[in-house]
Parts: sequence; C-alpha cells; structure tokens
Amino acid sequence: MFTDTAALAISLAAIRIGKRPADSERTFGYYRFEILAAAFNAILLFLVAIYILYEAYQRLNNPPEIQSGTMLLVAAFGLVVNLISMKLLSSGKDSSLNVKGAYLEVWSDMLGSIGVIIGALVIRYTGWSWVDSAIAVAIGLWVLPRTWTLLKASMNVLLEGVPEGLGIAEVKDAITRIPGVDSVHDLHVWSITSGKASLTAHVVQREDVTDAQALLTSIRQLIASKYDIHHCTIQIETTPCEQAVEEHSFGPAASHDHAGHDEHEGEKR
Repeated sequence: MFTDTAALAISLAAIRIGKRPADSERTFGYYRFEILAAAFNAILLFLVAIYILYEAYQRLNNPPEIQSGTMLLVAAFGLVVNLISMKLLSSGKDSSLNVKGAYLEVWSDMLGSIGVIIGALVIRYTGWSWVDSAIAVAIGLWVLPRTWTLLKASMNVLLEGVPEGLGIAEVKDAITRIPGVDSVHDLHVWSITSGKASLTAHVVQREDVTDAQALLTSIRQLIASKYDIHHCTIQIETTPCEQAVEEHSFGPAASHDHAGHDEHEGEKR
C-alpha cells in the first residue's frame, strides 16, 4: 500500500509539473517529467514484484502463523480502495504512460487483495498455509512482464525512439509520394511524451516545383492528418545536402553542413 501511495503521489506531481509552460531553458516544456515518473514507477513495481517472490520463497521454507480473519478483513478493505483508484485512473491509462504506471501499481495491488482474500478463505477452512505463498508467486509472475512492457515504452520515449506503431519507412514513403517531392532524407520522428510526437525532415523538391510554400503546406497537412503529428520542422531543398549522404545528422558531415544548408535551403518551418 505504501508503494501504491508513492506511485500515485509521483504521478500526480509529474502531471502538475508537466503542465508548466515552455520557457527559454526548456523549449519543449516539462512533458518529460511524466515519462520519468512512469519509468520510476515501473522500476518500483519491478522491485516490489521481486520482493514478493522473495518473501514467498522465505515463507515456503519457514511458514509463519497466519491469522486468516485479520488477513481477510484487511484484504477486503484494500480491494475496495483499489477498485475506487482503478476507476479514477482508467480513463487516462491508455493516453499517458505516467497514468498507466500508476494504474498498473493499483491493478497489481488489486490482484494482491483478491489473492489474499482467496488465500485467507482457503487457509481458514483447510489450514493450508502454503496457499498464501503460492498466490504471492502467481501475482509476482503476472506483474513482471507487464512492468517490463511499461519500462520498455518509457525508455523508448526517453531515448527519443520512434513512437510505437509508427514505421519510419512508411512515413518517408508517404512524404515521397506527395506531388513535387523528389526525395526525403534526415528524417527523425520521436515522442516528447505520451501522445505528443515531433518530426523533422529534409525534403528535396523537384525541378518543376515553383511554389515551395505550397509544397511545404501539403507535407505538413499529410503528416498531421495521417500520423497525428502537429509539431514538425520541414526543410525544403533544391538539391540534397550533405546529410543525405550521411543519412543521419550525427555523422562526420554534421560538423560542417551549415554552409550546405544555407546554400540549398529554400524554406524552413
């Protein structure tokens, strides 16, 4: 219950901090606090699951005396609290990794409460004290893979990976198919936080294009409508810059590509 309370407090604090407006030092704002909170809660839940498995092992080797009546009452109260918490968090768990982390914490504790209730009833009427440890192992093994999924998703955002479900090759192909586009290079897509993606790309226009602004508008409209990405920076070029050869902005050309950009840049938004 302490870890649940801590997880909810961390998630709430991250949401409040994440709402702060962008400033001159953090031009993207404070959205990443929510991802940091999600990653922290995933690690916390992972440690709790490992601890549960360890305690179950200890109890199997040295079974303690179990007061099934008290066990049942505490678990029933915990179940009610967890169900209320899950109801409050359910609406935002699919749109925010931060809320999903808090939801998973409460969900795992809800399962724990149900397991304890079942274990208390079985122990009360059969005396099988090992049931308590068996249920704990089942809960720990159920939580671990889901915790790993949450941690993996959080790390993908922190490492500025491509948002899940979005293929970089597909995006590049869609832009290339726009009339007037000759080629696309130095394409980057990443998430700032849950549901907020950004995109940058260099687009080489065809020789017959006379209105670079109209081409830029077409590209932005496609990215917004098809991929729901509304924060993008597109650089229109008449000929490919040096980054087209390097394919990334992290290669050797990155240190001396500014002259090439200035020469070939037609429009930047």
